[in-house]
Amino acid sequence: MMKKLAFILQIGFIFSLTSCKSEYDLAIKDGSAEERLALAMKYLEEEQCFKAQSLFESVIGAYRGKPEQEDIYYHYAESQYCQENYINSAHYFQDFSSTYPNSERRIESDYMIAMSYYMMSPIYRLDQTYTEKAVNEFQLFINMHPTSEKVAECNRLIDECRAKMEQKAFEEGNLYYDLKQYEAATFSFQNLLANFPETPNGERVRYLITKASYKWADNSVAFKQEERYESTVKNAERFLARHSSSPYIKEVKSILEDSNNKLNEISNER
Repeated sequence: MMKKLAFILQIGFIFSLTSCKSEYDLAIKDGSAEERLALAMKYLEEEQCFKAQSLFESVIGAYRGKPEQEDIYYHYAESQYCQENYINSAHYFQDFSSTYPNSERRIESDYMIAMSYYMMSPIYRLDQTYTEKAVNEFQLFINMHPTSEKVAECNRLIDECRAKMEQKAFEEGNLYYDLKQYEAATFSFQNLLANFPETPNGERVRYLITKASYKWADNSVAFKQEERYESTVKNAERFLARHSSSPYIKEVKSILEDSNNKLNEISNER
């Protein structure tokens, strides 16, 4: 009896899968454009995204030049995003916004362009190209749609992305310093300040610029040392002017004093 019941349940399960599958297959093979479009919308709502994408693709040609084409194209982009095909979704949302600039969906489409790049943004240790693209697209959205209710969220996500990019830049500078590539470390930290002038790590970064530039000067060939010690003096003086109560004061003053002494030695040797 139990074996018979298990067999019946198994047959029922297989039949249900077959029925589900045949609904999609029949629509793709023999369904009208209207039937395929209706089923595509149903699958998109159910987050059966690949099936929705395939069905949208199958009807785009049938609705070319018709009013329905706009909605189909937008939902096709949605089906790409739903599958986490973010490069494709960014492309198709961008294409939608360009093709239908006066669409009621334009604002949402512009937002989804930025969100597609945001979703591709990796952890800070990896290349941040997509993070930069996300920041640019969020900022473009704010500029184009300043009254949108999504502006606050865009600003929040920009801050999040910029914090990640800043952390990446800081770790790169640290890595150069640890590898004793003091020239690269100096420029890396200086670029960080240029790109993120409001960084909360400003004190630490300026301290590391002073140390890196000092070590760069100290390890340079003789004819390059003067200009590099002069640069170190400027870096140290900038630090002391901005961070008068820093715990790094003593060390920075020592670097400043030694750099000035080295400059005097160089001058006396002439």
